Amino acid sequence: MITLMVITFIVGYIFIALEHDVGINKAATAVVLGMTLWVMYMFCGAETISTLNAEHFKHFIEANPDLQDASLVKQCAKFVANCQIVEFLGEHSQIIFYLIGAMTIVELIDVHGGFSIVTNKITTNNKRKLLWILAFITFFMSALLDNLTTAIVMTMLLRKMVAVKRERWLYAGIVIIAANSGGAWTPTGDVTTIMLWINENVTTMAILKTLFLPSLVSMLIPLLAVTKYLGKGNVEKPAITHKQNASMIVSPKERLSILILGISAFLCVPIFKAITGLPPFMGVILGMGVIWIYMELLYNRKKDASPSQQLRIQNIIGRIDITTILFFLGILMAVASLQCAGVLAGVSKFLDENVSNVYIINTIIGILSSIVDNVPLVAGAMGAYDMPTVEAVSAIADVAEKTYAMNFVQDGTFWTSLAYCAGVGGSILIIGSAAGVVVMGLEKITFSWYMRNISFLALLGYLAGIAVFALQQAIF
Repeated sequence: MITLMVITFIVGYIFIALEHDVGINKAATAVVLGMTLWVMYMFCGAETISTLNAEHFKHFIEANPDLQDASLVKQCAKFVANCQIVEFLGEHSQIIFYLIGAMTIVELIDVHGGFSIVTNKITTNNKRKLLWILAFITFFMSALLDNLTTAIVMTMLLRKMVAVKRERWLYAGIVIIAANSGGAWTPTGDVTTIMLWINENVTTMAILKTLFLPSLVSMLIPLLAVTKYLGKGNVEKPAITHKQNASMIVSPKERLSILILGISAFLCVPIFKAITGLPPFMGVILGMGVIWIYMELLYNRKKDASPSQQLRIQNIIGRIDITTILFFLGILMAVASLQCAGVLAGVSKFLDENVSNVYIINTIIGILSSIVDNVPLVAGAMGAYDMPTVEAVSAIADVAEKTYAMNFVQDGTFWTSLAYCAGVGGSILIIGSAAGVVVMGLEKITFSWYMRNISFLALLGYLAGIAVFALQQAIF
């Protein structure tokens, strides 16, 4: 049955990767896959389940004396339903609620024109100067918000600034790379770093300190190459069209206040976690609640505005991408079932015995993330490798084993390099990241064009960033 689970996961993953060809939304496939794998896990047999999770199973039975006289089949059924599923769902719900809060705040800023305050300040026509400005805005905006939202905002800006399609595609390619690189060096810039941060594999300061320079280098190398390719001169701007949005009834000052509140909510999440020790999703939900109250008070003063003109949170929350939320739920639960079945432990053991180099392991994961979604790859790595305490590692007698185990402690080399590789590696192919997929859809960039013109540059930047990361670790 475990072999069949692995085959089912691979088949489901192929359907997810070929979403546009098969015509089935990847969220639907992920949800069916996640639930199906848990059903299959239940049919692995009581002996298999209890053996694979021997220590955990023993503690569960000891904590539930009413089950001690029950049959092994009933004990395992209760263990899976009341212990394993509940624990994994509780762990994954932190990520889901964080995304709901973050996506709501971003949507609120967007519909009130908050991002236009930033983009409207760009006035240069010089091709090269514009490229560098857009790249660095994308890099830092992605670090503050997330790579998906940033890619959408910057692509919309490109349409207003660059008329020639092929030229605009080069700018869009750099936007994809900069968004993914920028999202990798902060705990809230990319879903994969959010996952590692929430699970406490990495801390805020460790991510900022170790990944900023590698991420910057991974953007600069493609940026330099495209700058040379663009040549000198000015961009041809599209014809300006004016249209008024009747729902935009807030003043410029109010629009700025919404932007500041939204950005502040994201910036305060790491501080909230550090001070209270509570999960990050509570910080972002708290921030959303504060902005919600502010918006209620703001619209209460606008007596002349009709309900249809008022963009309160309760009116826009339906606009957030729930299918993305369901995709994460499905894929994370699918990976959790493989973890319970011992598949991930087997994979990690194979890599440890045959590779035993965290840089090579994560480089492979990063390249794979350009082909398949990085969320299950990171979830799989988190499930495959334990995170021992420093004290536990210190007690290991064998020096080589101790040195290797130190890579997996909190903020260890494995986890920080995983955050970089999974985030930046997605730039190698246009389908390898959420930012790439959304830009591909908005600009109708073809897979083959991106591979011919951008992929090799993205790969060079990715490998250069890994080299910088390894050099940092060797020096410091």
